[in-house]
Amino acid sequence: MVGCAVLGLGAGALLSGGGEEEKKPGGQENVSASAPAEEEPSPSPSVDPAREQAVELDKLLSDSNNSRAAVIRSVANIQKCESLDQAAEDLRDAAKQRNDLVRRLGEIEVDKLPEHQRLTSALTKAWKASAEADNRYATWADQTKGKRGCRDGQARSTGQHAAGNRASGEATKAKNEAAPLWNSIAGEYGLTEHTPTQL
Repeated sequence: MVGCAVLGLGAGALLSGGGEEEKKPGGQENVSASAPAEEEPSPSPSVDPAREQAVELDKLLSDSNNSRAAVIRSVANIQKCESLDQAAEDLRDAAKQRNDLVRRLGEIEVDKLPEHQRLTSALTKAWKASAEADNRYATWADQTKGKRGCRDGQARSTGQHAAGNRASGEATKAKNEAAPLWNSIAGEYGLTEHTPTQL
């Protein structure tokens, strides 16, 4: 009986120990088998690259009209021979902003947008022409300050004034082309539409 008991205990210990030894490799195998599944990235929602580009362009266009009021006021003041120094300063600041818009446009990706080449070309032409017009009008303000620059409270027209008008016309033409191209994209993605004068 004692022998049987000892044998029984020994067999129980062997079975128990063997079970533990079998569990360890099995546990390790389970961990290693599950590890690759844990490393796999969880599926992310699908992203529309065209929409992302449209959003970035929308942010840029939101700044495109910031100086419009200052430009209109400055040109009106020059015509009346008023606040000429301030007008020239505001116009040159506006030109810098236009050129900065061109720079920023070149730094964002828009290749997924429909007719992106026409759109970026039109925007670039519009902003460059606007910058030229602003600088021409600023020079006109400087000329108006000079001798015989004003006559009966009205600024004399100069070559710089005429050049500013031509550049402004070119800008308007390019904005008229750009606006419907952008508004088609804005309508598709629920973004802000712009009239030509807001560009």
